[in-house]
Amino acid sequence: MSMGNAHLSRRTLLGTATAVALGAVTGTAAAVTPPAAAASQGQVPTLWREFTRAPFTHPQIPYVGRAGCRRGAARLPRRPSVADIRDYGAVPDGVTDCAPAINRAVAAAGKAGGGTVTIPPGTFRIDGLIRIGYDDVVLRGAGSTRTTLHATRSLTELIGVYGSRYGGTKSAWSWAGGLIWLAPEARWNSLVTAIRAQDWPFEGWTGNKRDEWETLTAVEPARQGDWTVTVTDPSRLRPGTLVLLRISDDPAHTLLQHMSGGGPGPASYYWQDKTKLLSYVPYEWPVRVARVRGRRVTLERPLPLDLRPEWTPRFTTHVRGLTGSGVEGLTLDVVETPQSPHLLDKGYNGVVLQCAYDCWVDDVTVRNVDNGFGLVAASSCTLRRTRVGGRGEHHPYFCREGSHDNLIEDFTVEDRTVPAPDGTQLHGINVEGLSSHNVWSRGDMRMGTFDSHRGLPFANVRTDITVNNNGRHGGDANAGPLFGARFTHWNIRVTNGRAGLMKLDGLAPYSATVGLDTVTDFDQTDVPDFTGDLHSRLELYPTTNTVRPSNLFEAQRNL
Repeated sequence: MSMGNAHLSRRTLLGTATAVALGAVTGTAAAVTPPAAAASQGQVPTLWREFTRAPFTHPQIPYVGRAGCRRGAARLPRRPSVADIRDYGAVPDGVTDCAPAINRAVAAAGKAGGGTVTIPPGTFRIDGLIRIGYDDVVLRGAGSTRTTLHATRSLTELIGVYGSRYGGTKSAWSWAGGLIWLAPEARWNSLVTAIRAQDWPFEGWTGNKRDEWETLTAVEPARQGDWTVTVTDPSRLRPGTLVLLRISDDPAHTLLQHMSGGGPGPASYYWQDKTKLLSYVPYEWPVRVARVRGRRVTLERPLPLDLRPEWTPRFTTHVRGLTGSGVEGLTLDVVETPQSPHLLDKGYNGVVLQCAYDCWVDDVTVRNVDNGFGLVAASSCTLRRTRVGGRGEHHPYFCREGSHDNLIEDFTVEDRTVPAPDGTQLHGINVEGLSSHNVWSRGDMRMGTFDSHRGLPFANVRTDITVNNNGRHGGDANAGPLFGARFTHWNIRVTNGRAGLMKLDGLAPYSATVGLDTVTDFDQTDVPDFTGDLHSRLELYPTTNTVRPSNLFEAQRNL
């Protein structure tokens, strides 16, 4: 395969971006062939030149240029201050439980129609969890080095034992829930009710009653990458409406094959006994309507998959999502306890966004947690300038239960401050459960790995990350393949030379690895789930020069 010796200047790249953006406005991809211009340094991969010619339909690289809050906006929203937690009884004395005061201030802001709840500098003890269930409410400290919430209790103590819906003795707090929990009020209440009744719930946009949500309209056949679709009845669709695109599978599991790139390998894979994976279907993708003209509906992002008649594509109602809310400028410091054995976490968890859309976390550090930052059926959210540190954790970051189009950028996973106890497990930046089009960008991972917990995640990007690759992936066999199609690792610096889950050409179908240090197999060695040619691309390996563009997400956002 060509190593791509052509270079692009900044002017050339921006010109290319402008031309492709014209296609985005009309909902079609502009055909652009950038000239082979000399650059001052670095190598432009052949794959990048190919991508600019077909950014929404490239077979190996997904389009993620609109991942994150407000379609990947560089600036997060600012909301006026409407409440100070001190006015509701919070005192930074290390003795007073300030969780009730903070929750009262959040509720007041929500009932006022939104705004910022400010937390001044200092350390505030919280013996309960902080809930943000109102739209357009921001909890803002004075900065992660100045404002601290000191948490003293776990989710097991505060809510109860949360078992796995798949049986056994596993604790679902190992992958769900946070001591700062952003979720719509109705969704949060139903979850807590189910947990306390030991009726373990599905945690996504349709919950346990997945077949009882109302169809707004059927959607006619369309192709992956289309921005505009034709619907049967547009009468209930308006610009700005958040709808749920639901795509069902058929008995031959051709939808799952499509998510895997199609072809002989996925066709011969035995899907029928993958009970956990099958529980994630239908695929549910929340998206805002941008424009309605007759029966033609334009979306704010291109379609993640084909829409075929046998999959009954439709827009449906869903649980009311949380939108426009965030957490900023604070450290959540959890009382230090020994890390629990694998899958028995008590729920000393950090910040979780659930059934959230266009929400964010900025300049937030969590310490001494079981699990750091979580995205659970969350979409179009941004985690920026986040950090996980302290005694070590199970999942520093987890992304699951059909989470899509999220952006995690400028993130840090610190090395643990104490040795890992026997029987514990470290994963890293996790993705699973049909989650798609998520981006991890500009990361400093001093421990962990690029974790897939199976469940066929597809079309995700990790780019411009330094990693000490010492973690292990997880995932039950009945959760199906590690990867679907269009996974991309771009400009990855592996400090310890371990290959596991870094180099994708032998693992992920129709995927790409571009700009990777030399790595070798040792410790956990993975094998592909699909037979035959994976059609996966490897370029600029091993890296001998700077990759241009160095950050795949930023380059796509500039298109």
